[in-house]
Amino acid sequence: MFYTCGPNEAMVVSGFGRSPPLMIAGGRVFVFPCIQQIQRITLNTLTLNVKSDKVYTRHGVPISVTGIAQVKIQGQNKEMLATACQMFMGKSEQEIAQIALETLEGHQRAIIAHLTVEEIYQDRKKFSEQVFKVASSDLVNMGIGVVSYTLKDVHDDQDYLHSLGKARTAQVQKDARIGEAQYKRDAVIREAHAMQEKVSAQYKNEIEMAKAQRDYELKKAAYDETMQKPADAEKYRLEKLAEAQRVQLIMEAEAEAESIRMKGEAEAFALEAKGRAEAEQMAKKAEAFKQYKEGAMVDMLLEKLPLMAEEISKPLSAAQKVTMVSSGGSDVGAAKLAGEVLDIMTRLPITLEKLTGVDISQVCHVCDTYRLCVRLNN
Repeated sequence: MFYTCGPNEAMVVSGFGRSPPLMIAGGRVFVFPCIQQIQRITLNTLTLNVKSDKVYTRHGVPISVTGIAQVKIQGQNKEMLATACQMFMGKSEQEIAQIALETLEGHQRAIIAHLTVEEIYQDRKKFSEQVFKVASSDLVNMGIGVVSYTLKDVHDDQDYLHSLGKARTAQVQKDARIGEAQYKRDAVIREAHAMQEKVSAQYKNEIEMAKAQRDYELKKAAYDETMQKPADAEKYRLEKLAEAQRVQLIMEAEAEAESIRMKGEAEAFALEAKGRAEAEQMAKKAEAFKQYKEGAMVDMLLEKLPLMAEEISKPLSAAQKVTMVSSGGSDVGAAKLAGEVLDIMTRLPITLEKLTGVDISQVCHVCDTYRLCVRLNN
């Protein structure tokens, strides 16, 4: 007849024609009744709560450790399945779990004894790996594989771990403070480095700008020097020209001043000479006048007669209209006017005689002699 099983179970058929026995993990098989038999073994994963109470560590500190392990019979490995069948065939799942639990607990105790509390407490992963490695190598000989192992709890009855925790807490707090201080320090250092880089970049930029300005000034100076030579020559020419013009103006001014001075001196000399000549002439005239008193007086009067005539005729020349009135059989018009002017002129000698007491007609020859003397003196 046919028998079946699920993937979490294995069947072993033994008896007639089954040497060695047939092992099937999940599947079906035909079994001949009476001459063959069938047995089953579980392939379920077994969860084991591995407790080790008051185990002394390497330094003699008793601690209690609890671990969680997952184990199972490896049905896909024929050799391990055959080994498990030899060791656990006919045993229940609880019996198999108990055997595996005792084996794991023994290895867990052995590893605790070789470590310190600090090593177990501070590095649980390392402890779990050691237990897993040692237990796996032993259980595999039973056909059981350790799927996983995890350290669940570590405690003691003497508050060692509590004290260790305080110390650790204090250390952690200290490390935290140190870490915070280091972080702040690093932040300040980073900020300082950033500021230094910024300032360095700024200084570098300023240096580059200064170099560029220096190069520009050098080039400009060279160019200005090239341009300065013609400019200096032109400036020198203009300065010399201005100097020559200045000297010329000074010389012209000095010449003008000298000319004015000489002209002034000449004019003064001329005036002086003219004055002396006029004085001498006046002296001579005075001398002649003294010798020819009547003649000189008459000569002076004769010289003034034209002026007197001019003054007499001025009113007539200024008149715009002359009205002539006839009183009888005399002339009228221009003839009368001319006659009256001439009549006035003929009366002048008589008037002069009355003024000076000199008869002009008697002293004319004396006047001629006076004039001759005056000409000779001039």
